[in-house]
Amino acid sequence: MRVFRRVLIVVLSLVVGLPIGVALLLKTDREGVIGFLVDRSADGPVTAVMLQVSDRHGSQFWQAGDAVTPRTHFRIGSVTKTFVSTVVLQLAEEGILDLDAPVDRILPDVVPGGRSITVGQLLEHTSGLYDYMKEPGMSTNRWRGEDRFRHHAPEDLLSVAFSHRPYFAPGTDFRYSNTNYIVLGLLIEKATGMSYGDTVRQRILDPLGLRDTSLPGDDATVRAPAVVARDPSNPAVDVTEQNPSLDWAAGEMISTTADLSVFIGALMSGRLLSPAMLERMKRTVSMGMGFHYGLGIQRFDLPCGVRLWGHGGELLGYLTYVFVGPHDRVMTMVLASASGDGFVEFAATAAAVFCLR
Repeated sequence: MRVFRRVLIVVLSLVVGLPIGVALLLKTDREGVIGFLVDRSADGPVTAVMLQVSDRHGSQFWQAGDAVTPRTHFRIGSVTKTFVSTVVLQLAEEGILDLDAPVDRILPDVVPGGRSITVGQLLEHTSGLYDYMKEPGMSTNRWRGEDRFRHHAPEDLLSVAFSHRPYFAPGTDFRYSNTNYIVLGLLIEKATGMSYGDTVRQRILDPLGLRDTSLPGDDATVRAPAVVARDPSNPAVDVTEQNPSLDWAAGEMISTTADLSVFIGALMSGRLLSPAMLERMKRTVSMGMGFHYGLGIQRFDLPCGVRLWGHGGELLGYLTYVFVGPHDRVMTMVLASASGDGFVEFAATAAAVFCLR
């Protein structure tokens, strides 16, 4: 515990300065630390901060900046990947897909080298496929002017990716690539005969009653009430509206802290997958910075020894972290208009939520 407190002091010091960080740990209770960190996270270009902490005893919600609630909508970015992976794993449980089978078995002649890339490698980012979002003008983490309203077909995104050589041979390394989840979206559609969006709704959103979660397709709007986001490099520019087809199955979804808490809690408690499949989902490879990647799920290890499971999402104007820890406690944190990846704010808040008593 002493080691953890030293580490947490360092993390807090990065956020608030050494004297205040030490004082918070020595003199303030857990909720006071959390509230302070939420308020502090709203500094700089950040226009709104949302934090929901839920467990079997109920939920608490903190906010700073623009007025928001647990039912305020925002873009969740790559947290979409965990919804997609859950569907793929359900299909594997039903024998419709085989995680160890080559992609070519379902999508013949779609992916170059698809005979050597398995479904599981797509899920865990070990396929080596080039990330199409590394192409200039193809990332929703950057301001794209009027291009942000353009439609992008999944096949067009793959065409960009496949014009580049793979990063490495399948299964030999890890590299996060959005291309993997575009392929998985197409794989779901071929295997089910339905759109990937309808499949996610039928298998996850409807059974869990996630009425505030959506797959917008070409709809550039965010349903009200919405978190308004601005370009952190130019706060005069509103980036709330954008066509998310550039992200598609890699990051298009919109949700709320309330819905995300229900989803990740249901997933990690075994309501969506069998115990055996959930364990397979949690086999990880190292990402660095305390993160590890499984089959569409991230593991984050806190300095106090607590292990968290969930996913982060980044899309221009929106940063999202949703993770579950021991005793089914879920933390969902959103920063609007933030510059950078918000890692320090996330790490300090997660330490306060899951490690302090």
